[in-house]
Amino acid sequence: MTRSLVRSLLGVALIVPVAVAPPRTVAPPRLSGTIVAAAGTPLAQARIGIRGQPGGAISDAAGAWALTVPEALRGKAVVLEARAIGYQPSTISLVITGDSAGLRMVMQPAVVSLHEVVVTGQAAASTRVRLGASTAVVGGAAHAPAPVRAPDRTHNTEAYASIAENAFRSASDVPLSTFGVDVDRASYTNLRRMVRSGQLPPVDAVRLEELVNYFPYAYDAPAADSRDPVRFTADVAVAPWAPQHRLVRVAVKAKEVDTRRIPPSNLVFLIDVSGSMQDPLKLPLLKQAYLMLVDQLREQDRVAIVVYAGAAGLVLPSTPGSRKAEIRAAIEGLEAGGSTAGGAGITLAYQVARDHFIRGGNNRVILATDGDFNVGASSDAEMERLIEARRAEGTFLTVLGFGMGNLKDSKLETLADKGNGNYAYIDSPLEARKVLVQEMGATLLTVAKDVKLQVEFNPATVASWRLLGYENRLLNDEDFRDDAKDAGDMGAGHTVTAFYEIVPRSAAIDPSRPVDPLRYQGDRLTSIHHGGELLQVKMRFKDRDGSTSRELRTVVLDQPVSLRGDFAFASAVAEFAMVVRDSKHRGSASLEAVLERAESARGDDPHGYRREFIEMARAWGALTRGVAAPDVRR
Repeated sequence: MTRSLVRSLLGVALIVPVAVAPPRTVAPPRLSGTIVAAAGTPLAQARIGIRGQPGGAISDAAGAWALTVPEALRGKAVVLEARAIGYQPSTISLVITGDSAGLRMVMQPAVVSLHEVVVTGQAAASTRVRLGASTAVVGGAAHAPAPVRAPDRTHNTEAYASIAENAFRSASDVPLSTFGVDVDRASYTNLRRMVRSGQLPPVDAVRLEELVNYFPYAYDAPAADSRDPVRFTADVAVAPWAPQHRLVRVAVKAKEVDTRRIPPSNLVFLIDVSGSMQDPLKLPLLKQAYLMLVDQLREQDRVAIVVYAGAAGLVLPSTPGSRKAEIRAAIEGLEAGGSTAGGAGITLAYQVARDHFIRGGNNRVILATDGDFNVGASSDAEMERLIEARRAEGTFLTVLGFGMGNLKDSKLETLADKGNGNYAYIDSPLEARKVLVQEMGATLLTVAKDVKLQVEFNPATVASWRLLGYENRLLNDEDFRDDAKDAGDMGAGHTVTAFYEIVPRSAAIDPSRPVDPLRYQGDRLTSIHHGGELLQVKMRFKDRDGSTSRELRTVVLDQPVSLRGDFAFASAVAEFAMVVRDSKHRGSASLEAVLERAESARGDDPHGYRREFIEMARAWGALTRGVAAPDVRR
């Protein structure tokens, strides 16, 4: 080997790559902690952020929160601020040096005075009540005040449709029950808002089925290879408030859809910017809600924004979801003022949706308002006919209600029903996230249309029956097979629960409906047992783009199961609705029984919805014991 070759090889051998450490990446500082009320209980739905900075976080049901701080603030003094409805702002001053965990913020109730409150149903020793830092003295007893802002009851113009509660019907005389499913949940959140505000709700604001259906349940979905978009089961237990009766549950589940794979959306945001929307719980909260939805948009989705006040106008033409900055800017620039021309707004919104219609896509108008359509050439009937016509063309309607004191609940529910859509009431950023993020598929994508249920009762085993709730969804029996008859619609992943209370023929005659013994049916009926069947349940539905319905059916035997899990929790919510409404069919129903059963059946509660229900039920009980507002129940 030559000397030069050796030198070359040595040179090569000496060239060793040196690992160069990549530049060290420093993660932005992160703050986290909990927020509690003065009594030490976790406070949900509080907004936490750095004063003067955009963004922030919202505390969950356990009061926990976490947020990332911009790197530009490292080493600087900042003020961390928490705000919640009904509480005084809470702040912490700190210097951002890195991550900080375990920050605990305590919020004090806002001090509000209520003068000369009329106390009903109590032998009151005092009728002057002060809420806030002090206690409320009613009937000579002291009660801890609800930490809420007092509503302005002097200008309350909220409107609710009258509900005539379903009565018991004789299975011999009326063997069929037919209704359209209901997936609206607005009644529950509206009730929650009232209780938090220190109000006892009017009975017509309490729609039992919407309280029950607010909560997700672990029902069996259609099999992956099933052509049916919905599936249902039915079972029976002993009625908790009437042990001699049966409680039948019909549980419906729509198929799950990956929201990343749903058809492209052609959305029109129809936003009320009239003067009635200036309240912080209206337009400001509405903006937060729509911005959450914008974050979920994909490139193939499109959004237009129509607003209405004294007149209707197009704020943003139909824009691809990839241009989120433009959509956000249009939403954030909205301001409230003027009167309300709702009819003109709906007309324009549907026209924009029609101009950009996506065949096979999700074409939908999303209306956000307090429902005060007080100016405009269009009558309610004309608006409803327009919505029905556009529904037939394939453009559906979702309605979001906001605010208090002026909510036109009955009108908003009607519009959603006419538009093959759903109606939700948004009372907080957390509720907006639930409706428009966590349940976006269910809210925006219809998978089954005109879903109807029909139950046939076996008069050999059933003396009488009663449907719990669904009073405004009842159908004629002949409507069940009539595909031209509109009924309820279900979105992706939706669950629907319906309860029937059954008086078995073996039990005592229902005292609420005494009848003379039947002369000609007794012998015939006792021979028709069908193996101990209580009833048969049938369901009809159409596919999302279909026009012909299909049918599923099952039979329920008189074989009660243990009341536990989802069945037990849903029955507790139904019992609570009967207690709040002071139903004449409540039997032995009580708040104590509601709380005990709901607590025992809380189970896996990842979002805290069930715990929140229990807390809300307790708060309602406190209001009834120490009334801090006029008793508005009938």
